[in-house]
Amino acid sequence: MTSKGPFPPEPDRDSVTPPGADSSLSRRDTGASPAAKAEPSPFSCLSTAAPSLNPPFPRFPPSCRRLPGRSAACSGRGCHSPALAAMAAPPPAPQPPAAARRRCSRLPVVEPFLFLSTVSLGLQGPLATQYLWDRLGAEHGYHGGNASSLSGCGNSSAGDDPLRKEVEALVSHWNLYINLGGFFVGIFSVTLFGPWSDSVGRRPALVLSAWGMALQAAVYLLVMYLQLHVAYFLLGRLLSSFLGDYNLILAGCFAYVADTSDKGSRTFRVAILEACLGIAGMLASIGGGHWRRAQGYINPFWMVFAASLAAALYAAFCLQESVKQLKPARLFTLSHYKAVYRLYTAPEHRSSRKQLALYSLAFFLLVTVHFGAKDLFVLYELGSPLCWTSDLIGYGSAANYLAYLSSLGGLRLLQLCLKDSWVAEIALFSNIAGMIVISLATTTPLMFTGYGILFLSMAATPVIRSRLSKLVSETEQGALFASVACVEGLCSLVATGVFNSLYPATLHFMRGFPFLLGAVILLIPAAIIGSIEIWGSKDDYSHFSPASPSPTDG
Repeated sequence: MTSKGPFPPEPDRDSVTPPGADSSLSRRDTGASPAAKAEPSPFSCLSTAAPSLNPPFPRFPPSCRRLPGRSAACSGRGCHSPALAAMAAPPPAPQPPAAARRRCSRLPVVEPFLFLSTVSLGLQGPLATQYLWDRLGAEHGYHGGNASSLSGCGNSSAGDDPLRKEVEALVSHWNLYINLGGFFVGIFSVTLFGPWSDSVGRRPALVLSAWGMALQAAVYLLVMYLQLHVAYFLLGRLLSSFLGDYNLILAGCFAYVADTSDKGSRTFRVAILEACLGIAGMLASIGGGHWRRAQGYINPFWMVFAASLAAALYAAFCLQESVKQLKPARLFTLSHYKAVYRLYTAPEHRSSRKQLALYSLAFFLLVTVHFGAKDLFVLYELGSPLCWTSDLIGYGSAANYLAYLSSLGGLRLLQLCLKDSWVAEIALFSNIAGMIVISLATTTPLMFTGYGILFLSMAATPVIRSRLSKLVSETEQGALFASVACVEGLCSLVATGVFNSLYPATLHFMRGFPFLLGAVILLIPAAIIGSIEIWGSKDDYSHFSPASPSPTDG
């Protein structure tokens, strides 16, 4: 072929252009195999003609010419076409890793986990107290009316029996020791696992806490099978607290809801989560009392162990992770505690720091009264003049847990016409009225009347939790709920130290005095929440400047 124009002649193998292709960007037909066509010679970018007066222009293969930086890529040493072709080709669609494909089948619902954990706790709490009563009463020779009797106190003078009062005081003190031991270990583990879950995810913390509760149930079963000393109950509680205990379960579940909800629906989502507490606790309380009467303590505690184990397996294999960006993090480091400390000392705004402190104080007082009253309900119902049997204790616990469901419905209805703060105020006054009635209850109908007045008592805690979560950024939710768990641990300490010590000290003049004291304490969070709402309403209008004076005003 002869050359035309300034370009030098080219070999015949380069002169064939595929039909329909641009001649300036055509691929040379070398007559070789398809594999050879796909990979041209490394030096095919340069012309092979002899030098002429006009220097030849290099002929680039299409893979080179499509690259913006072809002048640098195709240097004097040639164009490495296979590598550049691979660079120019569009990247293949990324395939999700195997772990991500497995997560797609997981459920973004934490309520079943909380339900199973609360079933375990709801069965364990009242049954452990009744078991302590029976064991300590038998060891001290008391065979009168107790939790396992069908006739309650048996006679009207049972409440004046000094041996009965001694057993009642011993059970209260052992509850105090067990709760104090759990607190001193749990206060550090909860605030350690909480911020740690911000990095590694919520699921590892939830799995560990559920395994801890299963381990505690296993220790309790050994005590019952082998008739070990009741001090081993303390060992079981310490093992559970070392892995976070139930407080870490609550902190992880509420942090999970904060991760997966927006600010508008967060209050109701938190209320739904707390309603799961009520449903599980109600079923456990009703079933636990009748089950204990029919088969004793061992079979119900096997259910406690099975529910905790099922919760751990659900979190490990069925629960979807809520933390979007997972990263490895050390567990045993002081940075987790510093994250909780910085939450209150260096927030975004000064007003947020003040409101965080005030809401935390209100939450502390409210939960302290709830914990203290919950620990004493069984003892109060066992003693004279109520002298409740096991089935009545189960119904009473179920009525107490039913307040979670009634509070959920009341919260939803009241949100239609009131702000969340005023809903919390109504709930606090429901608490106060119910505590007063229970403190004066001397008959079974009056005791259930007090439980009925508490129908809105659990609507205040979801409002406070939601308000706390809205005061911090989305990236601080884990640290926030770790601090809430720390406050809950402190509530457990104060409740067990004050209420369980106050109850045996006031038996001789007023059995219901701790409930009356709790009603007075609840006036403080009511004042705090109302003050914040009133001051916040004033601040909403503080940015309006006063109207300019008219000329007639002088």
